[in-house]
Amino acid sequence: MAARETGYGDTDGQIFIGKGEQPAWLTLGLANRHGLVTGATGTGKTVTLQVMAEGFARAGVPVFAADIKGDLSGIAEAGEAKDFILKRAKEMGLTFQPDQFSTVFWDVFGEQGHPVRATVSEMGPLLLSRMLDLNDVQEGVLNVAFRVADDMGLPLMDMKDLRAMLDAIAPIAAKVAENGDVNADIRQAAQALGNVTKQTVGTIQRQLLVLENQGGESFFGEPALQLKDFIRTDNQGRGLVNILVADKLMSNPRLYATFLLWMLSELFEELPEVGDPEKPKLVFFFDEAHLLFNDAPKPLMDKIEQVVRLIRSKGVGVYFVTQNPIDVPDRVLAQLGNRVQHALRAFTPRDQKAVAAAADTFRPNPKLDTAKAITELGKGEALVSFLEGNGTPAMVERVMIRPPSARIGPITPEERKAIIAASPVKGKYDTAIDSDSAYEKLRDRLEGKTAGADAAPAEGGLLGQLGSLVSTVFGTNTPRGKLTTGQVVARSVARTVATTVVGGLAAELGKKVGGSMGSSVGRSIVRGTLGGMLRR
Repeated sequence: MAARETGYGDTDGQIFIGKGEQPAWLTLGLANRHGLVTGATGTGKTVTLQVMAEGFARAGVPVFAADIKGDLSGIAEAGEAKDFILKRAKEMGLTFQPDQFSTVFWDVFGEQGHPVRATVSEMGPLLLSRMLDLNDVQEGVLNVAFRVADDMGLPLMDMKDLRAMLDAIAPIAAKVAENGDVNADIRQAAQALGNVTKQTVGTIQRQLLVLENQGGESFFGEPALQLKDFIRTDNQGRGLVNILVADKLMSNPRLYATFLLWMLSELFEELPEVGDPEKPKLVFFFDEAHLLFNDAPKPLMDKIEQVVRLIRSKGVGVYFVTQNPIDVPDRVLAQLGNRVQHALRAFTPRDQKAVAAAADTFRPNPKLDTAKAITELGKGEALVSFLEGNGTPAMVERVMIRPPSARIGPITPEERKAIIAASPVKGKYDTAIDSDSAYEKLRDRLEGKTAGADAAPAEGGLLGQLGSLVSTVFGTNTPRGKLTTGQVVARSVARTVATTVVGGLAAELGKKVGGSMGSSVGRSIVRGTLGGMLRR
């Protein structure tokens, strides 16, 4: 195929990445098979990421990338014809042509880009537990809070909603624990609620406070991000480049990694199956990817592997960017077919292991000592192996990465401000909305605005005994103004549990509750692959 006359070196259906003895092209039709960009600090990973993002955008493929240091923001402004850029372009047979790309900046904190928000329900208990670094018991309690909130029709939108819900479920089990002479049936009902204790709830609340102090509170709320706003093209048919400003976000690595994982899970849930399209619908760059896998429990690792394996059929390509290939678990690494390896330094035994692991992942080239070459690569050089033909990896080649067409390095605050002002999503997310959700509904019950707030609990059997206990402990004639939110809602929980929580968990408990009770479970919660809730 003849190269386009734009001077970028791309061909129809391929992106020109660099050149050694042979040109290195990334095939668009195989770009959703995912990829990996690795190398030590200062070896050129960010420039390679920019070159790839430019190529995708020119081909009409939207891009999402996290900008850890601010350097990637230069893609929004035209490049400069500096001597080293002109020299490298000439060596590759290119005509340097300055270019810039339509860019939207996003920022979880809303300071250097449009705010990014998700509701607590969308995040789900699994990912939220990961974000809060909860243990198994605490995660179980969080699951109970989500379940009860869903069954009671209490939307969890922001952190104050979750706090109110946690306060609401604690009193039942706590009061059971304080009354040691209650019978076994009542204790069983409390266990069905997950053995929720004040101590466990208090620990979760403290972790929520830590997350809030780190700025996490601004992430949860409305208007929630609509991922379709990532999948856009500009008026020239080029893919929109979405950049997440992540310099401040990186001060909380767990929040950063969990946030990006949530985005992947939402994409997986929302996008339809498309098989293997001619080009991806979206390419997702996950920088500092090792943060995703550090100390990840097995259930989470299983879900990560599942999403990476299956999201390609949604037309999404995921490219992990990290220093060492050993940062990525083998079962995920096996899904990454397009590889760019910058230099690694073999100063320590771990470094030597990383070099050997990187060399072993490439298809051997008889003309190249891969392990030796990895330690000898200069800045801007890389070992490259992209998928070709029927999806088999090409032999590894040593190439020089082509120069970007846009600016190398960060933009100025004034330039960023102008880009944000002209954004296609200007005004859509910039103002937070505090809708009528769990906190407000619980407050209304406390103030007596909800009809039936004082209705008597269900009577008879196991659940009736629990309801009676709650009524006895809390009292039925206590003025509402003196009740806590948790006490008021505990009554509702006692009533709701009769047809929801206990019924839903009866099969696992194998105790008295079952049969007709199991068939009376109310709305069932439908959680996505990583705990996100499918919107109804």
